[in-house]
Amino acid sequence: MILIDNLHKSFKAKSGPVHAVKGVGFEARDGEITGLLGPNGAGKTTTLRMLYTLMSPDQGRIEVDGIDVAKDPTAVRKRLGVLPDARGVYKRLTARENIEYFGHLHGLDDATIRARIDGMADTLNMRDFLDRRTEGFSQGQRTKTAIARALVHDPRNVILDEPTNGLDVMTTRGLRGFLRDLKAEGRCVIFSSHIMQEVAALCDRIVVIAHGEVRAIGTPDELRDQTGLADLEDVFVRLAALEAEGTMEARA
Repeated sequence: MILIDNLHKSFKAKSGPVHAVKGVGFEARDGEITGLLGPNGAGKTTTLRMLYTLMSPDQGRIEVDGIDVAKDPTAVRKRLGVLPDARGVYKRLTARENIEYFGHLHGLDDATIRARIDGMADTLNMRDFLDRRTEGFSQGQRTKTAIARALVHDPRNVILDEPTNGLDVMTTRGLRGFLRDLKAEGRCVIFSSHIMQEVAALCDRIVVIAHGEVRAIGTPDELRDQTGLADLEDVFVRLAALEAEGTMEARA
């Protein structure tokens, strides 16, 4: 389980400080997929980077399975499997070697790593490229390798920042099934996406973020009831207050 409470983060810019995250708070539960939804620049990725210890918040608290990120970031990292917004893989290594390397970083023995790779190769349909160098991989192959690398240590909490970005239809369908399997295993999954169809199909609860603030939290049906709108895309546009912005942009 992940608890985020009153997070703030500012960055320096030539025009002055930019307050990217303003009091963001929500809970992601075990056995659920929590969707993090927001327009570009809303503060989603900054929030996730603070969660997986890449950045430190200016203010606020993050707990993963009851462990305070600020007090014991190493213990928190062991409990997190992270697919960040950057999908970098080591191009001179095969997919298998990329995953093995991260397994060793987590202190796993060779037998455990082999067993984990074997299981994920089937689940993620990686057999045909597992022993090829990643240089020249498609976007889907790189993403699958990065996901397997992130989960080799069998974490209970999984953070995925737009995992289907750039993937083809069949790869996306397979990844959705994989996320449902993670949920069925009782893991806590946070899933960031711009694709409403995926959010509607996968997420138990949705956190809508806009301009660095949480605008709404609830199940898809609760958010529909809150706005009186049936289409989830319309719900998102209303809750994120994008309608007025779109009107102003059209007039500009």
